[in-house]
Amino acid sequence: MPSLQSPSDTFAALGDATRLAILSRLASEGDMTVQEIARPFAMSLPAVSQHLKVLERAGLIARGRDGQTRPCRLNVGRLAA
Repeated sequence: MPSLQSPSDTFAALGDATRLAILSRLASEGDMTVQEIARPFAMSLPAVSQHLKVLERAGLIARGRDGQTRPCRLNVGRLAA
């Protein structure tokens, strides 16, 4: 999935408290699955997935493949930029 080009798109992705909390958890706890990310939030898995898609399109996280799981990881390079 291509990342967004505009810095304002990145700031827009960061402008939501839930997405900031997700990034904070990934920074402190490392790679996590969607279910692990969703655990502390009072929202459905599809709602968390939508937040993750916004972060992924902004290039702030990346999703990989580890067997049958798809862990999310923080893209620290994009945050540094």
